[in-house]
Amino acid sequence: MPEHPPIRLADFIEENMEQILQAWEDFARTIEPPALTMDDAALRDHARQMLHAFASDLATAQTALQQAEKSKGLAARGHRDTAAETHAEARLQSGYTVVQLVSEYRALRSSVLTLWSAVRTGVATDMADVTRFNEAVDQAVAESVARYEQMVKQSQNMFLAILGHDLRNPLGTVVSGSSFIMQAVDIPPKYVLAANRIFNSSQRMSRLIADLIDFTRTHLGPGIPVKVRQANLARVCRTVVDELRTSHPEQIVAMTAPEHLDAIFDEGRIAQVLSNLVGNAIQYGTHDAPVTVRMVADDRLVTLTVNNHGPVVPADRIPALFDPMVRMATDSPDTLVERTSLGLGLFIARQIVQAHDGRIEVVSDAQEGTTFTVTLPRQPETFLAPRPAPGRGGYAEEALARISPAG
Repeated sequence: MPEHPPIRLADFIEENMEQILQAWEDFARTIEPPALTMDDAALRDHARQMLHAFASDLATAQTALQQAEKSKGLAARGHRDTAAETHAEARLQSGYTVVQLVSEYRALRSSVLTLWSAVRTGVATDMADVTRFNEAVDQAVAESVARYEQMVKQSQNMFLAILGHDLRNPLGTVVSGSSFIMQAVDIPPKYVLAANRIFNSSQRMSRLIADLIDFTRTHLGPGIPVKVRQANLARVCRTVVDELRTSHPEQIVAMTAPEHLDAIFDEGRIAQVLSNLVGNAIQYGTHDAPVTVRMVADDRLVTLTVNNHGPVVPADRIPALFDPMVRMATDSPDTLVERTSLGLGLFIARQIVQAHDGRIEVVSDAQEGTTFTVTLPRQPETFLAPRPAPGRGGYAEEALARISPAG
């Protein structure tokens, strides 16, 4: 039997492209659901681009450092989307799962190596070529999975944003209708009581929806919108504390603050921060100890602290308190009914504080209780600077347009 001439894997891929593509296409047709948006030509085009990229990589010299980086999925890349990223987007739109996406690369790897093994010559370059090929495939898998995950998260956030926005109109009707019934004087008291309960429940739903919209804004766009002006920060905080005292008469809320404190800030957003922090302190603190709010300032900074006494937050849990969907731990059964939040309050508070060029910190121990400290500049140097959205346009821009403050 005649001996095949030596051939490098890069050359083999280029010379046997159609045979490799056919083997991969046969496998792709076995995956359910079948591709909804890609015909055979498009499927082959994606695979052809990736195979050309693999062959080009094999033919390019690399250093030991470059090889180590590639093995970790950290290879250098250009500014344009890679073929693997483009393929991931198309597969997501076709309804493929990430498991099915990865299985395609496994099939592509198998197709190349199985066909090449039939003609391999056993020269010293074989093992090096196989290693380089596997590294290139692994890099493509990493790029595809990363893009797939990014697109899934973007789609989920877009759905939540539009859902939250579209719920506001019917909820507004419920609030208006229940408020109208509450003011009636010619209906039985039991109906007024029912309307009052509907109104209060609708108000809680409205706050949940507002938190949901703020959360999706931080993921789809440049962050929570903030409109600043010079105002009396002490007055805003005092108003929030008075409102919480009214809604929680069972809890003592003590406040120490100057009568007047000028600063540049967004009144509504800072009120939202304080409402979240004090509400959190009331919910997780003990009713026999006061919640204490203190505000001090110098010419440059404002420091606002909110303290409560209750279960100590373990040190290992403190870094995660500001993550979304996280609630503080408590052993008190009295607070279980009140836990109707999404666990976004502290996350949103941190986003607002950071938008004001400030910071928020927390310490917790058995002696002093749990204290949240917000530090804000009285005159932020950088404010509302344009920041690119993490999304790639399209869905993200549509969602942001629908949940804009004017909407």
